[in-house]
Amino acid sequence: QQRFGKYTRSILNGLGIPVENKYGLRPAVVKGTNKVAPFTPNRDLDTKGWLKGVTSFNFHMHLPHYEITKNDGSINLLATQPIDLSNPHPFTEAGNTEFNSFIWIKPDGKRAGDVLIADSTIFSTLFGADESLENF
Repeated sequence: QQRFGKYTRSILNGLGIPVENKYGLRPAVVKGTNKVAPFTPNRDLDTKGWLKGVTSFNFHMHLPHYEITKNDGSINLLATQPIDLSNPHPFTEAGNTEFNSFIWIKPDGKRAGDVLIADSTIFSTLFGADESLENF
């Protein structure tokens, strides 16, 4: 049975993008609220301003960690998301406190356009909306 995660892996593999969606992780929230914690940006890599004025994504219970399996310098990790550490998981037990949540790959000789990798639910208003996404 084809599942959404496998579908994404197939597309990324077909495009020759060395990124694998792995692990469904729960993002951390701001203490005392149900608002997702701000992501950790790598603004120096965001030369196109994809995340200009954006500080957090919308909350979703489980988001994938986008593991970069090989980086030849073409992959720009623009944001990592703090993890809710209250639920044990092998990824956090290995010492990880954030997961890769937003990646940008510039055009190259094989691809004419930019590739943005993020879970679509971070932009959805189904689970509530974050004001900062009005800037995206």
